[in-house]
Amino acid sequence: MQETTILWADDEIDLLKPHIMLLNEKGYNVKTVTNGNDALDAFKAGFYDLVFLDENMPGLTGLETLAEIKNINPDVPIVLITKNEEEYLMEDAIGSKIDDYLIKPVNPRQVLLTIKKLTENKKLIHQKTSMAYQQDFRTLGMTLNDNLSFTEWVDVYKKLLYWELSLEQLEDSGMHEILTMQKSDANMQFCKFIEKNYLGWCKDPESGPIMSDQLLKKKLFPILDNKTTFFILIDNLRYDQWKIINSLITEHFRLEEEDTYYSILPTATQYARNAMFAGLMPLEMERRYPSMWQNDEDEGGKNLFEEQFLEDNLKRNFKRDLKHSYTKVLTFEQGKAVVENINNLLTNELNVIVYNFVDMLSHARTDMAMIRELANDEAAYRSLTLSWFEHSPLLEAIRKLANKNVRLVITTDHGTIRVKHPSKVIGDRNTNTNLRYKQGKNLNFVAKDVFHIKNPHEAHLPKLHVSSSFIFTKEDTYFVYPNNYNHFVNYYNETFQHGGISLEEMIVPYAVYNPR
Repeated sequence: MQETTILWADDEIDLLKPHIMLLNEKGYNVKTVTNGNDALDAFKAGFYDLVFLDENMPGLTGLETLAEIKNINPDVPIVLITKNEEEYLMEDAIGSKIDDYLIKPVNPRQVLLTIKKLTENKKLIHQKTSMAYQQDFRTLGMTLNDNLSFTEWVDVYKKLLYWELSLEQLEDSGMHEILTMQKSDANMQFCKFIEKNYLGWCKDPESGPIMSDQLLKKKLFPILDNKTTFFILIDNLRYDQWKIINSLITEHFRLEEEDTYYSILPTATQYARNAMFAGLMPLEMERRYPSMWQNDEDEGGKNLFEEQFLEDNLKRNFKRDLKHSYTKVLTFEQGKAVVENINNLLTNELNVIVYNFVDMLSHARTDMAMIRELANDEAAYRSLTLSWFEHSPLLEAIRKLANKNVRLVITTDHGTIRVKHPSKVIGDRNTNTNLRYKQGKNLNFVAKDVFHIKNPHEAHLPKLHVSSSFIFTKEDTYFVYPNNYNHFVNYYNETFQHGGISLEEMIVPYAVYNPR
């Protein structure tokens, strides 16, 4: 193991010889200097894992030396050693980003503990995390073979994501590979579960989880009261992506409820989001709104009437008029306009805002080589989402709302999965283009790769022709036509897609926040 190197600056360094000798015996390499200027020269000349600075040195003080070192390399941990416990000094030190401080006379045990905490803490955390997952791996594996309910599947998915996020920082390819295999196994079992139960849920909605068409009626409408509610739908937001942006939201709001619901099939915007706002399944929508519902074969946009669907849903479920607004954000400028309009929105009981950025990000990753490089795996995709959110008008709006007496709801319409395995399909020229589901006549496909719904009406889906059926890819499979097979595989493999069946696409977040 590489030796830990320490720079120790103190004008009374001779009095600290017993401490230095002890550290040498423990395997630490300690460079000593007696003033701030020498400390800077030494720091510039070599690499150090940790710096101890005496606060009260002649010439450059400890705080002044600290500031100079941070300018050179802000990542090296610095410990301030002081006789002075004055509050102003501690505030200055913390403001200068010290990593720890010790009060003179320092105790050798304190010094050792500080070194271990600052130089070995990450390694110890990694070791503990790795061991904890290894212990949980067996339990999770046994759980996957149980006859799980829809709520237990949510728990399994959350547990897998917990380990994925926890192991993310570990430089242990073996552990990542084991988790990837376990997630794949979980998705395989989950797809079997959906095949077995989905049509039953459609026939008897009370027997299954809350799904897209029930979400507003069962989750949102019951909490609407005199407090203004902002219902923000971030399109295509997976549960893990919500997890990482949640830490920024909770700086301004208190998380009141962390929940999930199941997206309907297809897990595609034109079906799942329209069903959510209308409070109806697609087949019912086609019948109720013949001039507004757009099927796959129809020309034009498929999400042009969300506001009208929401209006009708509110009228059916409220005995009084509910003052509300609907806003769709597709551009940065539209997001800024929402921020500027916040005060006007506060006069409404409900404000629905649809943010399309994450969906555009997943499509951009397919189409643009640069985005593919930036989001080349799950961790990078999450990081890119977090970076967008940190600098987005959406977070700016949330900050602006933080000192208002408003309720915040964050959710999505479906998730997305990184596809890896092509599956050949043949359909006529009217077959839709989505890579994760197809509907059409006389579809030819690999049976083991799909969930085949022969009668779409059983899933409350429109039937365009007498012989029309739906097929949904399972796990991380995607449809490819035999002609130009290699071209499409090269273009779409490892891209993020939605429309099919997976934990990532179907189990999605629903979070409620209140003011702090």
